[in-house]
Amino acid sequence: MIFDIDMIREVYAQLPEKINKAKKVLKRPLTLTEKILFSHLSVDVPLKNYQRANDYVNFAPDRVAMQDATAQMALLQLMNSGRTSVAVPSTVHCDHLIQAYKDAETDLETAKITNREVFEFLRDVSNKYGIGFWKPGAGIIHQVVLENYAFPGGMMIGTDSHTPNAGGLGMIAIGVGGADAVDVMAGLPWELKMPKLIGVKLTGKLSGWSAPKDVILKVAGILTVKGGTNAVIEYFGDGAETLSATGKGTICNMGAEVGATTSIFPFDEKSAAYLEQTGRKEVADAARGIMAHLRPDPEVLSNPEQYYDELIEINLSELEPHINGPFTPDAAYTISEFAQVVKENNYPRQMEVGLIGSCTNSSYEDLTRAVSIVKQARDEGVPVKASFLINPGSEQIRYTAERDGILEVFQDAGATIIANACGPCIGQWRRDDGESERTNSIVTSFNRNFAKRNDGNPNTHAFVTSPELVAALTIAGDLCFNPLTDTLENERGEKVKLAEPKGHEMPPNGYDVEDAGYVAPSPEGSKVEITIAPDSKRLQKLEPFPAWDGQDLRNMPLLIKAKGKCTTDHISMAGPWLRFRGHLDNISDNMLIGAVNAFNEKTNAVLDPDSMEYTAVPTLARRFKSRGVGSVVVAEENYGEGSSREHAAMEPRHLNVKVILVKSFARIHETNLKKQGMLALTFVNKDDFAKVQEKDKISVLGLDKFTPGKNLTIELLHADGTTDRFEASHTYNKQQIG
Repeated sequence: MIFDIDMIREVYAQLPEKINKAKKVLKRPLTLTEKILFSHLSVDVPLKNYQRANDYVNFAPDRVAMQDATAQMALLQLMNSGRTSVAVPSTVHCDHLIQAYKDAETDLETAKITNREVFEFLRDVSNKYGIGFWKPGAGIIHQVVLENYAFPGGMMIGTDSHTPNAGGLGMIAIGVGGADAVDVMAGLPWELKMPKLIGVKLTGKLSGWSAPKDVILKVAGILTVKGGTNAVIEYFGDGAETLSATGKGTICNMGAEVGATTSIFPFDEKSAAYLEQTGRKEVADAARGIMAHLRPDPEVLSNPEQYYDELIEINLSELEPHINGPFTPDAAYTISEFAQVVKENNYPRQMEVGLIGSCTNSSYEDLTRAVSIVKQARDEGVPVKASFLINPGSEQIRYTAERDGILEVFQDAGATIIANACGPCIGQWRRDDGESERTNSIVTSFNRNFAKRNDGNPNTHAFVTSPELVAALTIAGDLCFNPLTDTLENERGEKVKLAEPKGHEMPPNGYDVEDAGYVAPSPEGSKVEITIAPDSKRLQKLEPFPAWDGQDLRNMPLLIKAKGKCTTDHISMAGPWLRFRGHLDNISDNMLIGAVNAFNEKTNAVLDPDSMEYTAVPTLARRFKSRGVGSVVVAEENYGEGSSREHAAMEPRHLNVKVILVKSFARIHETNLKKQGMLALTFVNKDDFAKVQEKDKISVLGLDKFTPGKNLTIELLHADGTTDRFEASHTYNKQQIG
């Protein structure tokens, strides 16, 4: 079954003419990113040379995808839109609310019971509005999208930051908040700042222990967690054509870790082969027919430095395996230097758990390459020292891997196969192997490794690498083990050197599945009634926020001045809090509880200016709100890095926070703040951050003349009666101000 084939045919029928028109108007060759963006301009948007990283442009995406945690709030907003059905093909994927604990079957049944109210709500709303529904156990949203929906030259948005995974098949796929998704589902234009372009030229070919994951691990080290902000990373070159489609998906997926708007690869024969193997031969053939339009123009490839804002070159033949971490995905090290890094930083050397899977690395190729290492260790009598957790990316992957004996080899090595869901990658891991805050090390094939991200333990040192290296390090149980040079001892006391991993890009006998988990929307959706119990702890109908009066904001107390990294995990934690993603008031009790207070170095402890005692952040915010007082959050660089979760913007709005003042924002979070009517401001002079004191009353002046491109004034009234004034910038355009 090919989903939405009529829509894809229509896109392909119009694509060549739209691209040729853009080249004629712009009078220059185009990158692949530009071809797709300019061919997806919203109706009535003029075709012109928009300024990158400056101009806001309206687009018309082809489709929307939502995962269950973020879909709740998105669909609650859709219910207020007045629509009777979605304007573009849309899907909901139940992958976030399944906790990993015992095994796939047990955990899935538990999730169906504990989340029944939410799953039924998502199913009913999907039926009512014509949305495709992927039931619990069907798989992780991005793997399912790659297998079923992604198509070269298309444009989609998704309510998850790793939506760019679909770039592995040549699609512009961008992570957004739920409000953006609702705009598109309601038939409205979708606004995006025209992105900069970072070109990554790949030459050579991977070999040995090197994997596609190493490409993005190296890029993360180069660009850092904010180096891709407001930019699309476009890969090209002879080396790109040697990578599998799922390997490209891995690279695009983790581009979110450098703040990129999205990442993309050109369409090639590897892409076509994957489309064919996943039952989409018609799409592959149609894409071949317009292949020149699904790649950068030849002039771009000949002189990339003229067309990209930044250019990175990587020789795959020389690329060494990488391990990134801990606590941030851009701390990049080659395997040859990693052991020394572990020793110098006194990281816990014993490797306790190896986790393979997630939306980043759960393809058939990933599993076969990793299992080849495990199989060799078994055959050579080498014991496995650490624990294994494996989560396949989709039911199709799980079924095929089980059919081909892959899962059995993992299980023989002591591995636990967990559900086809996000699980430990997003904090849904009930880990019962010690004290909650003990120091330990784990190695994953995931994408993020922020503190507390996987198991809620701030002292878990999580390292990110390829599935192959996860397998090798799990067998060794030692972070300092280098499979390229070191040996292991088997049960007979013999030295064994692990051979290079081997695998299959796709199953030799094809993919197979009995029940992929898809439920088509009811043809009688208009008759479906959506009910939310008034006393529900999981779901809550949304009420409009009060409107801004258009005046300056004066004498607001500081809620928190956050020190250091403040991701969406710090602002609105996942893990056990996921159960409240459809209930704004309940989930607001986690607002900023992970942020570090700059004045006392503690989390969830801020000064109440009335009692002069320290209290929880949400408690103080509610106290201010009860008196009709707005408050201010101040923070440092790349605020809101990480997930697309719009709860990190809705919770402050709900608790009457008026202003977020930071050194810099992550792209998705800044957009989410704007969508929820928050005032997102940036220090013009970052040194002014130091002027903010704990007992300050803060005013924002100039809002009565709030206009695009004009700075606002921040006034700090200190406790001793003195004041400081400085400028703050913003990126609001006229429409956003309105």
